Amino acid sequence: MLDVTTIADGAKSLPLLFLGQNTDPHSERGVECPGALPPASDPDLVERALKAKAALGDQVFVLGHHYQRDEVIQFADVTGDSFKLARDAANRPDAPYIVFCGVHFMAESADILTNESQTVILPDLAAGCSMADMARIQQVEAAWEALADAGVADVTVPVTYMNSSADIKAFCGRNGGAVCTSSNADVALEWAFAQGEKVLFLPDQHLGRNTAVRQMGISLDECVVYDPHKPGGGLTREQLSAAKMILWRGHCSVHGRFTPESVDDVRSRVPGVNVIVHPECRHEVVTKADYVGSTEYIINKLAEAEPGTSWAVATELNLVQRLAKQNPDKNIVFLDKTVCYCATMNRIDLPHLVWTLENLVAGHVVNPIKVDADTEHYAKIALDRMLALPGKSARD
Repeated sequence: MLDVTTIADGAKSLPLLFLGQNTDPHSERGVECPGALPPASDPDLVERALKAKAALGDQVFVLGHHYQRDEVIQFADVTGDSFKLARDAANRPDAPYIVFCGVHFMAESADILTNESQTVILPDLAAGCSMADMARIQQVEAAWEALADAGVADVTVPVTYMNSSADIKAFCGRNGGAVCTSSNADVALEWAFAQGEKVLFLPDQHLGRNTAVRQMGISLDECVVYDPHKPGGGLTREQLSAAKMILWRGHCSVHGRFTPESVDDVRSRVPGVNVIVHPECRHEVVTKADYVGSTEYIINKLAEAEPGTSWAVATELNLVQRLAKQNPDKNIVFLDKTVCYCATMNRIDLPHLVWTLENLVAGHVVNPIKVDADTEHYAKIALDRMLALPGKSARD
């Protein structure tokens, strides 16, 4: 176990446990399914966070993703989805330190969009994203070679979901592609098909399939799944030639676990329930839902809903529980009874946030996230192409 001692104002030592190195039931919380998160193990942490944040003042800007636990969200200067938060950071150029309470790809995006004088910090480097990790740059480059061998690379446009690493965004930038979010994926696909005949959609197959079929009128038969763990993606030259959407075999570990049976079950238990799901859910779930949309769409839809209505929500559990508290005049339930919190998002807890802030007070920068210049350049090209798209605002 790595024992890090903060020295700001003589603060006591704060032990931190890192992924794969021992466990502590009091600090490694939020991965049980489902249920209430226990309070912070150290009763002094809230006071310490308040003191450190006050000492830093305008020197620090804390971003909190919607999926963060409440103990962290309470200290966020702004909350939102990953792209909104990255843009919020860019709109605060005078804040030298950006503490991103989210996951690694989000902090990378913030670093790309902020200026050189700003430092983006991720309180726990183990806060990754299983979906983003399902598309490695070497795998994607090998897939591009397979498309070239099949004679279709020159008519294929790569589009990556915001939930991807900086080097995958850069790959799209280098190869004429763009980034998208869950709210503007249809606009991004319209743009891509105006550039070429096919789209390689990374890394979430479900968002790609749902957008193509539900909003673009593309048939399921025109969608194929490229599996990076199989030679040639497990696809023949003929399959690649016939496909319009080449979907990467990736998914969100939370949204991908909702099932059609979950929808049937909640409808049998809650009369008149409205089922609202994120487009990262499986196609079979999306087709059974009443409403489908991004995180911001879900938040706004519930806020605007009629009092007394019932809603079953298929997205991350921290957010669903927060929405239930914020809308006490509605009956808001989690769609499924067995899906976990996002385990990687929950690694950003109060101990790590306090450790980060107290070290900044003491003049120490911990866990800075820095994207190399070449990757940043091409990732920014892909992001700028998304920003230039007409119509919908970019939301996850």
